[in-house]
Amino acid sequence: MAQGKILLKPGTLWRSVKERTEHALQCGALLSIPTEFEFVEQDGVGFLVRILSNLNRKKAAKENQEKQSATSGEEFNPFLPYEQDLFVADISDTHVCILNKFNVVDYHLLIITRAFEEQESLLTLEDFTAMWACLADFDGLVFYNSGKTAGASQRHKHLQLVPLPLAPSGPQIPIEPLLTAAQFKESIPSGASAMPTVGFTNAIPKLPFVHAFAPLNPDWVQLPFAGGQATLEVYRTLLHSVGSGAYNLLATREWMLIVPRSQEHFQSISVNSLGFAGALLVRNAAEMEILKAQKPMTILKSVAVC
Repeated sequence: MAQGKILLKPGTLWRSVKERTEHALQCGALLSIPTEFEFVEQDGVGFLVRILSNLNRKKAAKENQEKQSATSGEEFNPFLPYEQDLFVADISDTHVCILNKFNVVDYHLLIITRAFEEQESLLTLEDFTAMWACLADFDGLVFYNSGKTAGASQRHKHLQLVPLPLAPSGPQIPIEPLLTAAQFKESIPSGASAMPTVGFTNAIPKLPFVHAFAPLNPDWVQLPFAGGQATLEVYRTLLHSVGSGAYNLLATREWMLIVPRSQEHFQSISVNSLGFAGALLVRNAAEMEILKAQKPMTILKSVAVC
């Protein structure tokens, strides 16, 4: 991507998202999954737990994908090509923005690479530049599930973006009250060649699992290339401090959190990045009972690294 080559016009993304959502609902391309929710309290966090009302649409689509894969002999990739009815905007030469076909949260976006890249590959300058270009007009939570162990359901590389607040009441992000207690021993290295420090590892006292956390500069929304470069350095620092392997990444205009993963599921409950934001998803009443009995933070600890 050439310096300064952002295709997304400032101030247009949010309007495009709403217009495309209305279109995709009308033509049947967007298959929203209805949910109910409640809050489950633990360790000072009101975890937002959604229970799915109907998974039939997603199940039928998955079966259709499996049939296509069996017929063609190649794994089905819903992003190459992506559905035109879900297209929201061109972000850059390397990324486009589309709606999440099976959204649980309204206006859930996917920031996907135009060319195929593995979901387990490292994030790049182009990824973070696209992220900041979107955050400039869409105040939301960005997250990345680095492969199946981290809760990814597709191999084609994609960041995800959901609008804030996540919950209708309380903090914008349920886990945020714990983040305010973050303790930094040193500052983020200012140069790309600076050695990473461990000052950001396990910076949040009440998170009972390995993590790395750092502040970001909200002004980077005005300079997506410079912001992308600075965020890439932060990302490398945090990732270096927690080691290699599967991980979840969460980022807002103000901060980034990385959590290494040990497994995708706790019993039958799948956990992706949103779980570490304090927003969990269960498929039925039985899973809700498991979650309440075991407690949300305990479940996160079990699928993370201690």
